Amino acid sequence: MSTPGRPARRLPRLAAVAAALTCLLLAAACGGSGSSSDGGKETTAAGGTPAATSTAIPTQDVVSSIAADPALKAELPAAIRDRGTITAGVVRSPGTSGLPHAGQTADGTTVGLDVDLREAVAKVLGVTWKQEYGTFASIIPGVQNGKYDVGQANFGVTAARLKVVDFASYLVDGQSFLGAKDLPLDSVTKLTDLCGLTVATTPGTTFQQILTDAAKQCPAAGRKPYTVQYFNDTAPIILGLGNGKVDVYFGPTLGLKYDAAHIAGTKFLGQISSTTVGFATAKGSPIAKALADAVNKLIASGDYARIFAKWGVTGTGVTTSQVNPAAAF
Repeated sequence: MSTPGRPARRLPRLAAVAAALTCLLLAAACGGSGSSSDGGKETTAAGGTPAATSTAIPTQDVVSSIAADPALKAELPAAIRDRGTITAGVVRSPGTSGLPHAGQTADGTTVGLDVDLREAVAKVLGVTWKQEYGTFASIIPGVQNGKYDVGQANFGVTAARLKVVDFASYLVDGQSFLGAKDLPLDSVTKLTDLCGLTVATTPGTTFQQILTDAAKQCPAAGRKPYTVQYFNDTAPIILGLGNGKVDVYFGPTLGLKYDAAHIAGTKFLGQISSTTVGFATAKGSPIAKALADAVNKLIASGDYARIFAKWGVTGTGVTTSQVNPAAAF
């Protein structure tokens, strides 16, 4: 019997989803041998739905040949130029559940789109990163108090964040939905499509803000409201999709498209909005302009496009990096 206001659906086999999740979290490649370098790229089935594919991680080197630009290095503060390092606050990403943004191979090497972009920017600026780990919630305060020169954790540019830090944009992500394969809902184009469903997301994010702001839309339309569950980790959300405790995962577009292409029993349901993402720096810091100029140098050289092609997310880059672009929220 289905719950009123909630689509009835046959629960997928949890064992299959759990096995796929175990592969995604713990290994660079599961099942099969001789993975190809494009195994991590998104592929699509008929109708544009990402299709499950190998969990192989692309390995091509798109960074080491990038040359330093002395003029751009000169834009950095003298203290950074003298020591040759920029302190970056980043989020630890074990396993591969954080890809395409960041993850680890089986030998512990950190990889991902954000990693390649960060390293490419450092190459252009003629410096290296001193990487320090924080949490999504602690990195921006760490940038504010000087603990980090730069923060990078897929931070969307929002009006609230622009009040406390500056941004140098480097990609466009979005707000999208992932569902179980047999959920009788094939797309989400507006939040009222979620009425009566259980939606999982991460606390302290734009996703929470969007769901909270729209919470009254379902009752106003005479429909059962959606229920929101919050998780700090992706693993219980994917397991929830498998056992029916979660109907839909609301999260970043790039990550959810990657999940749909790599986790059996899931499907991408669409994107409802987009957000410019950037490196966060202290208000008024010259580092922001140096980072933006470095990204623009990479765009002009074609290295930027090669990085996005490696991770199968072409079309999600920026045409021009800007300091403090317009906020989406």
